[in-house]
Amino acid sequence: MFDTTIAGSLPKPAWLAETRKLWPQWRSEGADLQQAKLDATLLWIKAQEDAGLDVIGDGEMSRQHFVHGFLEQVDGIDFAHKVEMGIRNDRYKAMVPQVVAPLSLKGRVHATEARFLRAHTQRRIKFTLPGPMTIVDTVADRHYGDRQALAFAFAELLNQEALALQADGIDIVQFDEPAFNVYMADAAAWGVKALERAARGLTCTTAVHICYGYGIQANDDWKKTLGGEWRQYEQVFPALAASSIQQVSLECFHSHVPPDLMALLKGKDVMVGVIDVASEQIESAEEVADTIGRALQFVPRERLFPCTNCGLAPMSREVALAKLQALAQGAALARQRYGAP
Repeated sequence: MFDTTIAGSLPKPAWLAETRKLWPQWRSEGADLQQAKLDATLLWIKAQEDAGLDVIGDGEMSRQHFVHGFLEQVDGIDFAHKVEMGIRNDRYKAMVPQVVAPLSLKGRVHATEARFLRAHTQRRIKFTLPGPMTIVDTVADRHYGDRQALAFAFAELLNQEALALQADGIDIVQFDEPAFNVYMADAAAWGVKALERAARGLTCTTAVHICYGYGIQANDDWKKTLGGEWRQYEQVFPALAASSIQQVSLECFHSHVPPDLMALLKGKDVMVGVIDVASEQIESAEEVADTIGRALQFVPRERLFPCTNCGLAPMSREVALAKLQALAQGAALARQRYGAP
């Protein structure tokens, strides 16, 4: 009960890449870089286990960015001529690659890190991929001319990699879709269908992570414009509840999301964000357990999985470690409080 996990990313060590950045520059290259990525992955596997987490991830140590790490293995994308584009409805600007031809995979994308993760822990493991709609929002389209068509083209490729990850021994494949909180009407109309296409044929657990973004200034500023209640989830949760996706990861702690929106996910496992990624204040076990208790009003305890609100990539390593420990300690306290008699 209350098995714990992270949303996905963790801070890269200073010897691997620049710290506290979303698009960090690597500290080395070639074979040295590949070894450094695996060394950092092993570090975080051990840290998650030591903290007491139940489901372990690779921390996305091998990816410069959660979307671009996938795109680097896709033919039809021009990384040599990046252009500046507004991301998440112009919330912030970024230099992004261009889609210039029909899309296809060059080969496996994450085989090395997935197999490394499976080989170095006995616990259940989760691997994250960017969702189709979020990829579409993070590239410049110069070929397809239609966001929905482009999303389904990416969904085909994601499905190929997801099936291979399952064969690598991954227990949970999670697709990250922060764009669902920005383009709510499109998410409900076709975004969830594209997500299901990406997950087609999977027999492992399938999940989607929908958040309000990393703890960076652009996201913090955007949240201030959303008012006293953040109701974006209300528009997409019914479509997800009717979908084949099994788990939904959402923000909760220190957000303005009305907790009763979780009731819209009846029949789904809910990864409840109990750790704030926009603050370096370390949560107490009591705060984590209290958040779990509030969520229990709307989510059956056997379907509630405490999680981080979003990725921890831009945070300091020390703060991230402390937050992982708080996550596990708070879940342990919640088991004492709310366990079956």
